[in-house]
Amino acid sequence: MECATMYCLPDSILYQIFLNLSYEEVLVVSQVCRRWYAVSRDEFLWKELFYQYYRIDRCIPRHPAAVSWYEEFKRLYDTIPCVEVQTLKDHQDQVLHLSFSHTGYLFASCSKDCTVKIWNNDLVISLLHSCNMKPYSWRYTQFSQFNSDDTLLLVSGVFGLQSSSGEIAVISLDDFSLLSRVRNKPYDVFGCWLDDTHLISGNLHWIGSMTSCSVLWLNRAFQDIESEDVNVVKRLFKLQNLNASTIRTVMVADCNQHNNPHLLLDYESQLASSASTCRIFDLGSDSEDEDLRMCKEITEFAREDVADDVKPLEWKTNEEMEMENEPQQLLNGFLDDSLQPAMTEPQLEATTAKLLVKSWSKVDSDEIPTSEIVEGQKYLIFTTGCLTYSPHQIGIKRILPHQMTTLGPVLGEERTSTEFFDRLDHTIDVHGHIIGMGLSPDHSGAEDRHGYIWDRHYNICLAKLQHGDVVNSVCFSPVDQELLLTASDDRTIKVWRSPRVLRIMHSKRPPKPRKLMFSWYLNQNS
Repeated sequence: MECATMYCLPDSILYQIFLNLSYEEVLVVSQVCRRWYAVSRDEFLWKELFYQYYRIDRCIPRHPAAVSWYEEFKRLYDTIPCVEVQTLKDHQDQVLHLSFSHTGYLFASCSKDCTVKIWNNDLVISLLHSCNMKPYSWRYTQFSQFNSDDTLLLVSGVFGLQSSSGEIAVISLDDFSLLSRVRNKPYDVFGCWLDDTHLISGNLHWIGSMTSCSVLWLNRAFQDIESEDVNVVKRLFKLQNLNASTIRTVMVADCNQHNNPHLLLDYESQLASSASTCRIFDLGSDSEDEDLRMCKEITEFAREDVADDVKPLEWKTNEEMEMENEPQQLLNGFLDDSLQPAMTEPQLEATTAKLLVKSWSKVDSDEIPTSEIVEGQKYLIFTTGCLTYSPHQIGIKRILPHQMTTLGPVLGEERTSTEFFDRLDHTIDVHGHIIGMGLSPDHSGAEDRHGYIWDRHYNICLAKLQHGDVVNSVCFSPVDQELLLTASDDRTIKVWRSPRVLRIMHSKRPPKPRKLMFSWYLNQNS
């Protein structure tokens, strides 16, 4: 009688009962009958289960691409690669970086054992090739990247203990031969591909104790000289660094999917913030003539800056007057050596930095019109800074079509006498030190011996992937988002797949011989 009464309950009462169940219990009771199944798939029911289980703020709406609350719950629970299926132990030291090929058939790993290993991405992953870089005086390999057609592999490494320099090597994936080697300084520029046959490297030139310039070079992957008229390297950009900061972590973003660059660059917030562009003089010249011209430019710029700052008289306190007179006294000493002692190098750099920061706060009038966005548009993205030695800003520089080739002058295009440095198109201040950067922030590694998978829309952690030591790299397959790799200081690479994929894989496997014999016995005795 009680069971019959349960079956006769109206849907509204069943709904209230199901609200008090967990999602596992709701799935179980949905198998009782068709009516209970229909109630168990109610959208309001799964909306409540979704917010309760994932502990999401209710002000966050459902993802725009989701078709229902039930399917969204299922996606986050069943398609996240959180089940360990394989552990690779071929490296002899800490594994630092992982990268997939664009087709997803291969991936590469870099390690402190100074090898780069290339793996076959099958259901059971196997080692395809291992390249030892110790004969080239490398200390370890730190970064790798496949070119867009997966025929070449860029590998970045670090030299000896006391060196800040590194090197970039290009390896052919046809016969695993070493095609070229390019010097890279500092080593944490890493380098990146611009297209199938050209890569970007960096070089650092110190000008003073706190000021330097970073030169980004465009290099051909094939360094063989076919003709004296063909360049294999060309200066791409020359950028100034202040307060011992340097350009690091260089990446190239292809923005074809954005009709408007403001969508990518968050342009409106950039107008509200300070840093925008760099309109400055050159402190990185290599000749005495350019040094003299640079000093004249500094003097003229400083005089213009002082003239622009003339304001009506205002009543100020003594403390305010002293604070304002300090930089003015430095400028007076710089502009007229007969009035003040010669400025020391740190004082000159401090004054220069103040002027440059002020110029960066001005919005560049030569913004990129939306109509100029063409097919194949690329942006150079890197970490930088102007106030501290640690990178705290993200710099963005558009790469023009004529800059994507080594044709033309070896040292790049000629600049005007007032623009020895290239100007940044945009800068983003993150208000803190940047320790890593990637184009797809859906996953991360941490020193708590776990890798993390995040959902950007709901701002939640979906999975914690455990290792025995610090997790250095987390990498999704570009063609299968239910496959994930993690690399750790515990010298292992772990392979993670989603529960859904594992169910499919097990369902397609033939039954074991013992089960076959048991089925045959039942058939014979039936």
